[in-house]
Amino acid sequence: MVKPEILAPAGDFVALRAALAAGADAVYLGLGSFNMRQRASANFCKDDLPEIRSIVGDKKIYLTLNSIIYEGEIEEVEELIKYAKNYVDAFIVADWGVIELCKKHDAVFHISTQMSCSNSVAAKFLKAQGAERVVLARECSLSEVKKIIEEADIEVETFVHGAQCVALSGRCLMSHEAFGCSANRGECHQPCRRRFLVKAVDLYTDKEGKPVHESDTEFVVEPHTVLSAKDLCSLAFVDKLIEAGIRSFKIEGRARNPEYVKTVVSAYRRAVDAVAEGTYTQALVSELTEEVKKVFHREFSVGMYYGRPGVDQMTDSEDSLATTVKRHVGIVIDYFAKAGIAQVKVQDHEPMRGETLQIHGKTTGVEEFVLGEMRRDEEVVTKAERGNWVTFKAPRCRVGDKVFYIEEKKELNS
Repeated sequence: MVKPEILAPAGDFVALRAALAAGADAVYLGLGSFNMRQRASANFCKDDLPEIRSIVGDKKIYLTLNSIIYEGEIEEVEELIKYAKNYVDAFIVADWGVIELCKKHDAVFHISTQMSCSNSVAAKFLKAQGAERVVLARECSLSEVKKIIEEADIEVETFVHGAQCVALSGRCLMSHEAFGCSANRGECHQPCRRRFLVKAVDLYTDKEGKPVHESDTEFVVEPHTVLSAKDLCSLAFVDKLIEAGIRSFKIEGRARNPEYVKTVVSAYRRAVDAVAEGTYTQALVSELTEEVKKVFHREFSVGMYYGRPGVDQMTDSEDSLATTVKRHVGIVIDYFAKAGIAQVKVQDHEPMRGETLQIHGKTTGVEEFVLGEMRRDEEVVTKAERGNWVTFKAPRCRVGDKVFYIEEKKELNS
C-alpha cells in the first residue's frame, strides 16, 4: 500500500508545531486574505513564511488561495504567488484566474474542493490545465472517489475529519444574504449553525379585521439545527480510504484550537500506521474515536462517503460535544532546562497534583502531562494559589507560554 499523506490545518504557530509533533506529513495555512478562513484569527502573514518553512523542514506546506478573486485584486494575488512560491510546496486554488497566474509563474497548484470536482472528466481536464492534485467535492461517495482515481490518473485529496458545510462543497450565499459577508470570500458568519424560527407574516383576519390565531404564528424548529451538518469522522474506515487510492487525508480545522489539531492528527497518524502494519482493529478504532471526542466536535457522521445526505446528517445540538474542557491556569515565567522545571505564575485555575495540564506556545506547540509534585522554593505545596507562583516538572517550554488544565466534563456534571 501507499501511505496517504496526513494533511493538517495550521491556524497559528502553536497549531503548526502541534501538527508536526503529532505526525502530520503536511500542513495547510492561509495568509489573512484570499482564503476561506480570512475572517478567522486562523491566519499567518506573508512575513511569517520564511520562519514557517524553517520549522516545517522537509514536510510539505500548502498555501490556501481559494476564495473568489475580484478584478482589482489580480495584481496583489500575482505578487503573493511570486513571493510565496519560494516557501510553499503548492497553492490550493479555486479561481481560474489564480490557476492562470500559477501557471504563468511555474507555481505548483492543487484544485480546492470549492471547485466541486466530482467526476473523472473534470479531474482529467484539471490535470490537463496543470493541476498536480485535486481535492474532490465533498459530495463524492467512496465508490465515486475510487472510480475518479482509477480513471483520471491524478493525485486525489479528500477530507477525512472535521466540520461539514450544508452547502455544495462549501459554496454558500446564506452569510452574504444575512450579514453581507460572503462565505466564498472566507467571511462566513455561519448562520446555518444557529437556531431557527418559522414565523407567519401574512395573518388571517376575522370579519372585523382582527388577526386570527395570532399567538400560533411562530414555531421553533425542532431539532432547531436543521441546517447544521454533523462533523465528519473517518476513523472507522481509514482502511477503505487507503484502498481507494486517496493520496492525501485532509483534516478540517484551521479555525479550531491547537489541542484539536494535535489530538486529531495523532489519531489519524496512528490509524494510517496501523493499517500499514496490519494492526488496524475495531478496538483501535474505538480507542481513537474516544480520543478525538475529547476535543471540539459536533455529532459524528461518515459524511457522504456511503451515500447522499438525509436528515440523519444534521446535528441535534448546536454546542461542542467535547468530553474535556480547557481551563486557563497561568503563564510560564521561567524554565530551568537542566532540571526540567517550569516556574508558573498562577492566574486563574489553581492546579493540584494529579491533574492533566497542557502548555501551549509558539515554539513549544502543545505539550500535555500529569502534574506531579509542586514546590515554592523548598516548600512542597499541594495546591497553587491564584496570584502566586509555583514550580513543577514539565516538558520543555518557554517564558510566556500559556498553561491550561484539561478537565473531564463528566466531573463538571457530577
